[in-house]
Amino acid sequence: MNRTLSHWTALAAGLSLRTQAFVAGRFRPACEGRTFATLNPATGEHLAYVAACTAADVDLAVAAARRSFEGGVWSRCDPAERRRVLTRLADLIVASTDELALLESLDMGKLVRDAATLDVPAAAEVFRWYGEACDKLNGEVIRAGEGALAMIDREPVGVVGAVVPWNFPLKMAAWKCAPALAAGNSVILKPAEQSPLTALRLAELAAEAGIPDGVFSVLPGLGHEAGQAIGLHDGIDCVAFTGSTEVGKKFLGYASVSNMKRVWLECGGKSANLVFSATRDLDRAATFAAQGIFFNQGEVCSATSRLFVQQDIAEAFIARLLAKVDAYRPGNPLDPASGMGAMVSEEQTARVMGFIALGRESAQLACGGERVLTETGGCFIAPTVFTGVDPASRLAREEIFGPVLAVATFADEAEAIRLANDSIYGLGASVWTDDLSQAHRVARRLHAGSVSVNTVDMVDVRTPFGGVKQSGSGRDLSLHAFDKYTDLKTTWISL
Repeated sequence: MNRTLSHWTALAAGLSLRTQAFVAGRFRPACEGRTFATLNPATGEHLAYVAACTAADVDLAVAAARRSFEGGVWSRCDPAERRRVLTRLADLIVASTDELALLESLDMGKLVRDAATLDVPAAAEVFRWYGEACDKLNGEVIRAGEGALAMIDREPVGVVGAVVPWNFPLKMAAWKCAPALAAGNSVILKPAEQSPLTALRLAELAAEAGIPDGVFSVLPGLGHEAGQAIGLHDGIDCVAFTGSTEVGKKFLGYASVSNMKRVWLECGGKSANLVFSATRDLDRAATFAAQGIFFNQGEVCSATSRLFVQQDIAEAFIARLLAKVDAYRPGNPLDPASGMGAMVSEEQTARVMGFIALGRESAQLACGGERVLTETGGCFIAPTVFTGVDPASRLAREEIFGPVLAVATFADEAEAIRLANDSIYGLGASVWTDDLSQAHRVARRLHAGSVSVNTVDMVDVRTPFGGVKQSGSGRDLSLHAFDKYTDLKTTWISL
């Protein structure tokens, strides 16, 4: 895709923003008439006032979702019809690539280049993939002897609340909504208040694709209002959440005091990247180590933010790593030449800078460590690397969610495994070695939902994504995602 800064700037000047909630097939203001401001974190400028939904709006959306679900217009239609609509939605997303990418970039600061070439196509692919899976989910027949027949079917759970984060707004919406819709559920999407714009445009595209009124609603709003109301609502059968571990625990509490709805969580991470001396191509490993922490400004739940290097190659490897950092120099997110975009908000910027201050006290600052481009009014942080990090320090143990890499060394395989597993999180991990046996041994012993060997943070719609420990439960992507949004029903028939 050959797009220039002037192209994106001109497109931004004529952009039309959807700012109201989408319920029962139409845009409408929030019930209480309240709004909140969404800002461009690269400039600090105001983008729009967006409907601030509350419990009253959740009530309306749940009522519409329940009517549509019980009426069967989507839940009981021919799965081939759901396939047609969802693949049509994928086509519409692709046709709107530039608009969606620009909305994503302006709203949360990511590079528009990445949004246009990675995020938007990935979201379309997910809707297409699950659309194609709609009419291929068959049941089972159990041999129960001559006098009986047992059938096992998958049925949609009902009304699904999807609460998604700000770092990949459109892609995370697709991860939750596509399999839930493909299974026949009605879905209420609550985007993060920092990045609601692509979700609202997605609602419009979904209606154009043919998703019936009430089946798909989008409720922008604050987490402690709209998000909490979704978690507590007795009319919602399932909540799928991606975000912090702290908020994930709140959703478990909401379920316990409401209707015991199932709650699926994809929460925090502090992924380890292990580089063994058996790695021949250290330059390639260094390239991926930089990408694993600086891509998307480090605002990635599975970012490989802990780098462990075997002692005998540490000096040579770190030198190679530092040589890669300049490629991630922050700049205007609309400029294809920029290496990183802006942090999502002043609040997140202050949080990351707080961790950098801690690192200055306990480790060696190898590069970065400061805010940059302050004259723009934006939230930019230089790519930052700390070496000599104590694995027991907060820098090494807490999720920073920014472009900050903590580097430590290990002596042998056993120590590498121990250090990698010494975390409350278990989302992802990476292993670098050309020793095939070592790769298998280490991968098996790492407590993580995904392990990437000789690469970092590999994600594909065909393979499940999710974590263990306090990174959450359940899996996004792959056919296994249907486990979250369907119930198994056994029908026993005496013949």
